[in-house]
Amino acid sequence: MQVTASTKQSKPYILGVAGGSGSGKTYFAKALHRLLGDEKCEIVYQDNFYFDQSKKFDFDGGSVNFDHPSSIDFQFLANCLSQLKSGVSTEIPTYDFATHSRPLKTVTVKPKKMIIVDGILIFHSEEVRSMLDGRLFFDTPESIRYQRRLERDVTERGRTPEGVLNQFQKQVKPMHDQFVEPSMRFAQDVVRTLAEFEQNLLDCVGRV
Repeated sequence: MQVTASTKQSKPYILGVAGGSGSGKTYFAKALHRLLGDEKCEIVYQDNFYFDQSKKFDFDGGSVNFDHPSSIDFQFLANCLSQLKSGVSTEIPTYDFATHSRPLKTVTVKPKKMIIVDGILIFHSEEVRSMLDGRLFFDTPESIRYQRRLERDVTERGRTPEGVLNQFQKQVKPMHDQFVEPSMRFAQDVVRTLAEFEQNLLDCVGRV
């Protein structure tokens, strides 16, 4: 049978949104999702692909380095994105930040017109990077990133301010400097201003 425009299923456009923790990347991803709607868009979060750390976790802001690339199952994430790119639904894992474990519960994600991949290290991973059709990096000053992370971790994840500060100084900042910021070179566009934020929203909406 000849494949026509009406019978051929278009592949999802997979957009990677990266940057440091608290850089505004998740705010952008959610804003874009709201504009496109559930029928056209889905967000896949890097945070869902943490390895189970429940047996290693010692205390808040302790020895487990959640900002190092070795803490993320990038191959699993790349496999899920490959399925979506092929037009097949996939099962995304979940992660419990209270117990630092990976529950058996999964979330079904369908291959919609746009798949947004949100994560600080997604450009660092070559296997994940190869799945991305577009790559945006949010370059935000460290002081702003820290304040946003502090508010999020205390209010949403039950963290202590002392633990957040300890983790930021010992892990978040060093990992950002070593792995996250250098991955900016793989971005197709870097967002630093509100005008660039809004323009990229418009450009992404125009793709679908």
